[in-house]
Amino acid sequence: MQTIVSPSESKTADTFPINGTDHIEFYVGNAKQSAMYYQAAFGYEIVAYRGPETGSRDVVSYVLKQDKIMLVLTSTLDPNHEIAKHVAFHGDGVKVLALWVDDSEAAYRAAMAKGAESAFEPHTIEDEFGKVTLSAIKTYGETIHTLVERNDYKGAFMPGFIARKSERPVTSTGLKHVDHCVGNVELGDMNKWVKFFGSIGIFITPHI
Repeated sequence: MQTIVSPSESKTADTFPINGTDHIEFYVGNAKQSAMYYQAAFGYEIVAYRGPETGSRDVVSYVLKQDKIMLVLTSTLDPNHEIAKHVAFHGDGVKVLALWVDDSEAAYRAAMAKGAESAFEPHTIEDEFGKVTLSAIKTYGETIHTLVERNDYKGAFMPGFIARKSERPVTSTGLKHVDHCVGNVELGDMNKWVKFFGSIGIFITPHI
């Protein structure tokens, strides 16, 4: 299934207007090593970080950016953490497709009214650079869509992260933006997910 997130579509057709892809978060076995690979192979720059040095005792994340693409590579220091279990079962892969919206709570409530299942309810996090409101709905498999409202935030990524730069020179490979995301859904459930995403205003092109 090919999930098309299209901010150019008429907003009147959407259950909630989507401005674009905010970020894509991968759960990985070794976030530092993965961040080095994405810099060397694909030309991403590190822009933010969280880990033990920032008060995150069991989760480490590197935020990488190239033009309008934002990736978050996350791993855990706790072998019993849900992230470790996810990586053990699936290998390195996407956990979160985060969508940039103007009103996270309104988008969440609209999606729930259309039959979405909650991953977590709306809440706001803050630091000296402003605030970000987050909520999330479950989708196919263990993937979630986080609804990110960041109109009032001026920091590197979001509260809980600190700005960080790549330690070595990085050469861009010319990647510009997220064109589309592909989700491999459960056998026999493609029509169910096409109908679901259509009902909440995300446009789908099915591929078999």
